[in-house]
Amino acid sequence: MMGSAGDDCHPFGPVRSAGRRYGCRRFAHCFRVTGGSRRPGGLWNHAAMSIYALKPKFQALLRPLVRRLHALGVTANQVTLVACAISIALGVWLYAAAPGPGAFLLVPLWMFLRMAFNAIDGMLAREFGQQSKLGAYLNELTDVVADAALALPFAAVAPFAPVWVATFVVLAGLSEFAGALGPTLGATRRYDGPMGKSDRAFVLGAIALWIGIVGLLPSWAAWLFPALCALVAWTIVRRVRNGLREAN
Repeated sequence: MMGSAGDDCHPFGPVRSAGRRYGCRRFAHCFRVTGGSRRPGGLWNHAAMSIYALKPKFQALLRPLVRRLHALGVTANQVTLVACAISIALGVWLYAAAPGPGAFLLVPLWMFLRMAFNAIDGMLAREFGQQSKLGAYLNELTDVVADAALALPFAAVAPFAPVWVATFVVLAGLSEFAGALGPTLGATRRYDGPMGKSDRAFVLGAIALWIGIVGLLPSWAAWLFPALCALVAWTIVRRVRNGLREAN
C-alpha cells in the first residue's frame, strides 16, 4: 500500500513492492547507474527523494505492535483490505455528505494512520512469511483505489477544479503502474519521487488540514492541483527512465 529505488533506491535496505519486498543496495540512491558503473547522482536526485525514505524508522516504532498483531492471528491481507475500506468510506462520506470544512481534519489524521497500516501489512508479509500472490495484487490495487477515494472530496472544494482533481487521480494511478512495471523488465519496483505515494498523502493531508482550519481557501489555491499534476507526471517520467536504466 504505502510508497524509491534505483536513482532513489531505498537507502536503508529492503523495501515493499508489488511482491511486498525487493532488495536494494545500501545508499544506492546516491548513485546513477550507467553501463554497469556508478557515479554520484547529483543534487536533483537528492531533492527528488521521496518521504518513503523515512519508512524504516517508522517501521521500527511499529515492530512491537506488529508482533502483537501476528500473535493475535491478524494477516497482512486483512490489514490491507481494512485500510482500503476506511479510505473509501472516509472519502465518499466527505464528498457525498458535505459535512463542512472541519470534517476535513479527519483526512490528515487518517493519512497518518494509513501510513501505519501500510507499514504494518508489509512487515507482517515480509517478517512473518505472509507473502502471497494475492497479497501482491491487493498491495497495488487497493492503494490506487484508496488514493482515488481520498482525493475525491477535494473536487467539491472551491477553488479546486474537478477536472484537475480527476487528472491528479489518473496520474497518481499511472505513477504506481509505472513503478510496478519495474520487475517485469528485470528492475526493482520503482519508488522514485518527487511525488510518490507517501508524498501525495502528505500533501493532501496538509491541504485538508488547511481546509479544516481556515474553511475558505484563497483563489490562488486553484493552482495547487495543476502543480501537483505536473509533479506526478515528472514522477512517472523518472520511474520509467530509471526503471529502463536499471534494467539495462
